[in-house]
Amino acid sequence: GTGDYFGPIVVTASFVSVDNISKIESLGVRDSKKITDEKILSIAPKLIKMVPYVSYTLSPSDYNRVGITNMNKVKAILHNKVLNLLLKKESFEYDYIVVDQFSLVSKYFEHIKEAPEKVTNIDFTTHAEDKCLSVAVSSIISRYVFLGEMKKMSEKYGMTVPKGAGAQVDIFGKEFVQKFGEEEIRTK
Repeated sequence: GTGDYFGPIVVTASFVSVDNISKIESLGVRDSKKITDEKILSIAPKLIKMVPYVSYTLSPSDYNRVGITNMNKVKAILHNKVLNLLLKKESFEYDYIVVDQFSLVSKYFEHIKEAPEKVTNIDFTTHAEDKCLSVAVSSIISRYVFLGEMKKMSEKYGMTVPKGAGAQVDIFGKEFVQKFGEEEIRTK
């Protein structure tokens, strides 16, 4: 959801054991950007039952309240948070931790320097969703959570809240402000 005007930022860490690889692959898991939302809504609940994971959702109002305007810093902090939470959740024997690289590695660690606990033994990989099953699983779960939050928002306001950004979202934003006021849009 980092490119969306409405909706939260969702970050997920998951653990894929060797025992689950064939079951996960049989579901058609791959880069969430290459799977339709309908397919994500179908396979994510199965993944959630199959793998240990932790998701963290940062609402737009929380994002605005934190006041960090550098999206890579926000993502680094949230990635570090879910990795810590997942590693505390259960005891895993893992070969490596992979993060889809969204910034320079040195910048990532600079962004999390104030975190009380840091996961540092990370393999940063570009296009990791295509190369690492756990990253693909995490992205699908994140998208699933994001879609659920967008659905809740649409139901709350009785309007289909659009995903993404651009002219369609701008038009919706104007209609939203006319109907609910400027203060309400700031809390989204």
